Amino acid sequence: MPIEVTLDHVQPRKLAAIRRRVPIEAIATAWRPALDQVWAFLRANPGLRTDGHNIFLYHHPTLRTDPMDVDFGVEVAHSFTPTGEIRETETPAGEAAIAIHQWAKSSNRTFAGYSWEIYGAPSPDPSKNETTIVYLLA
Repeated sequence: MPIEVTLDHVQPRKLAAIRRRVPIEAIATAWRPALDQVWAFLRANPGLRTDGHNIFLYHHPTLRTDPMDVDFGVEVAHSFTPTGEIRETETPAGEAAIAIHQWAKSSNRTFAGYSWEIYGAPSPDPSKNETTIVYLLA
């Protein structure tokens, strides 16, 4: 099966987020408590949230076995004053591969140390749930 890769220039997305340093295997349990705090902040600040997505911005460590910093966030409409652990951040801009690691290796391309996941609104039909993974290229 051929690997389908899309290259695109991506613009920054502004986020309200909580940063956590977690081992890769712990991301599955770390995201919900952090995102629950972000959503509580957004409910207390009407007009800040857009129809944007939940976005997890991964700051890849040099060694793949090291814990990574992850910004668990939600896309917002404008800047805001940080409160508690909630901070403003954004995804980086640049050329990105919306793809898989095999393509990068076979194409002799390297990643720039950032990737993020974009989640659409949950649907009762799991086959319609949107998830897009974006990798910034070096």
